[in-house]
Amino acid sequence: MTEPDPARSREQRKQDVLTRLRRDHDAWVATASPDGVPTLVPLSFSWDDDTGTLVMCTRRTNPTAVNVTPTGPIRVTVGHTRDVVLIEGDAQVVEGKDLAPVLGDAFAAKLDWDPRDGPRWVFLLITPHSLRAWREENELPDRDLMADGAWLV
Repeated sequence: MTEPDPARSREQRKQDVLTRLRRDHDAWVATASPDGVPTLVPLSFSWDDDTGTLVMCTRRTNPTAVNVTPTGPIRVTVGHTRDVVLIEGDAQVVEGKDLAPVLGDAFAAKLDWDPRDGPRWVFLLITPHSLRAWREENELPDRDLMADGAWLV
């Protein structure tokens, strides 16, 4: 087994998280139905720096959208097992016609896809409540970077 890189400072981790949210395209999204049936799906996303919101899109009838309608808990992971960002928050379901143009334009530009005109699609606006980031075991003690919707660093 190789020796892990030295642990990053929390400030560096926050910067790395923001870079990942701006650049990465896909995340794993976990929700649960009211009776506890879990759903885990990959979805593409954009990140809005101004509002601190993740924007995703899925079909209106998919379990992910149904599970968070009208608003509900959601868990999102970005990255891989050796450099993970774990976000917990609430998702609000928004029709394409009701999505703020700045959010829709950014989503379409980043992903080269604009589903705002399609009636099958809804957007999920995810407001993070907590955010954790770590690479290896040596970063676990300081992995909490956000709590109660506020950055800790």
